[in-house]
Amino acid sequence: MATYSIVDETSSCVRDVRPPVTNHAPSIWGDTFSNYSSFDDQEREKYEEAVEALKEEARDMLMAAATPLNQIILIDTIERLGLAYLFETEIEHKLQHIKHDDDDLLHHSNLFTTALGFRLLRQHRHHISCDVFNKFVNKDGLFEEGNVEGMLSLYEAAHVRFRDENILQEAADFTRHYLSSREAELESHLRDRVKRALQRPLHRDNPIKLYKKELSQLSRWWNGFDLKSKLAYARDRVVEAYVWGVGYHYEPQYSYVRIGIAKALQIIAIMDDTYDNYATLNEAQIFTEILDKWNMDEVDRLPEYMRTVYRFIMSTCQDYEHDALNLGKAFATPYFIETVQQLGRAYNQELKWVMERKLPPFEDYVKNSEITSAIFILFAAIIPGFKSLTQETIDWMKSEPKIAISTGMIGRYWNDIGSHDRESKGGQVFTAIDCYMKQHGVTKQETLAKFGELVEEGWMDLNKEWIETAFVPREIALQFLNNARLCNATYNNSNGDGYTDPKMAKSNVLALFIDPILI
Repeated sequence: MATYSIVDETSSCVRDVRPPVTNHAPSIWGDTFSNYSSFDDQEREKYEEAVEALKEEARDMLMAAATPLNQIILIDTIERLGLAYLFETEIEHKLQHIKHDDDDLLHHSNLFTTALGFRLLRQHRHHISCDVFNKFVNKDGLFEEGNVEGMLSLYEAAHVRFRDENILQEAADFTRHYLSSREAELESHLRDRVKRALQRPLHRDNPIKLYKKELSQLSRWWNGFDLKSKLAYARDRVVEAYVWGVGYHYEPQYSYVRIGIAKALQIIAIMDDTYDNYATLNEAQIFTEILDKWNMDEVDRLPEYMRTVYRFIMSTCQDYEHDALNLGKAFATPYFIETVQQLGRAYNQELKWVMERKLPPFEDYVKNSEITSAIFILFAAIIPGFKSLTQETIDWMKSEPKIAISTGMIGRYWNDIGSHDRESKGGQVFTAIDCYMKQHGVTKQETLAKFGELVEEGWMDLNKEWIETAFVPREIALQFLNNARLCNATYNNSNGDGYTDPKMAKSNVLALFIDPILI
């Protein structure tokens, strides 16, 4: 394959040249979350008591719901509230009954009911054919307008589609246009629902809960390294990283998962910024070699700032090894180390392409991006937090399953769209957008549109794999779905990056940890 060069010649001393350095905005949170008071405990206890008091009442309502329609509406409500983990057995029992014993719900109901039942069943990994919507299209294969509730339900259902499900693609396009054109004239309560759905469909959203004590512990851990003063080129985003952790698994029993995701993201961000924003080619090559050897014997070969990075990685991995051993997952440590080393090699390859000013074939960029998407290291980081995860699961992950690759590339393409202007550093550095433009002879706008299409294709593949990989425990497979959801929330088409830009994440952090709505 050809390699596309931006310039005709490469400077002979390029290996000792630093990339253009981006000065990232400091964290806007300071020590806000370092301290945790008894008042916070009191608020948490009040919340937990309220949930406990309502739990039995909600369970009784779920089991007593008289009709299938009432059952699926209640299930949908419980899931929107983020309380489904309390009723997993009851919900699955109801959905199994609806799928196998109640043919009327999907085949003889109105559009609202059919679409809601279809979406819930697919979200719970049941094989359901999209043919259930055939009765709602006319002889030309087109949907006809109905009431807003039915259109909204169909719109939500269309987002669990697979590739080549043309009827659901038509449904997505039709309902998006229908809802957008009528949004302004709707009553406020319905208008708000439609607006939110158009911004983020339910299937691509996830409930998030507050765990202020965990964030406080994590903040103190992070501050102990004092990397914000030692590595001025790197992002200081521990709060934003924890929001990702909560988005991965908000249920109370997954504390280790939330902390593990946040710590892994700190490793990823520090490594990314070191390679991408400061290291020379020679420094990066030595760092990568020493990382692959995984010991401290040659750390003195590194410049001081890289010693700091290396010690941080080693310290965090030692904590991981200790936790994995205590949680009966000692087998996870070698894989976690392997994913850290793998990420270093992929970042090093990206730096070579950038500093040598040679654009790779887009296919090579995509293959390398499967690693820099960080999907493998994030998976490895939380293995100790899952009782159901075994060595066999790790072996499956090493085979690079399609559900992992699809998820990783959704995030990668979203990142490319949302961070292109920042990462191009005023046109001094090539990005994936430039790579695609050069190879295919298209404009930036056409490329951004294409990357948006690739995100949608990734979602369709993820939707299918979510059901096809039912042999993987739900709690494990769910992290892929939630990773993609978080990418949708973090990046946007207006060139935003909600992890790097603290202003973009501010409203979410305020709502979760400073001004939460308490029961």
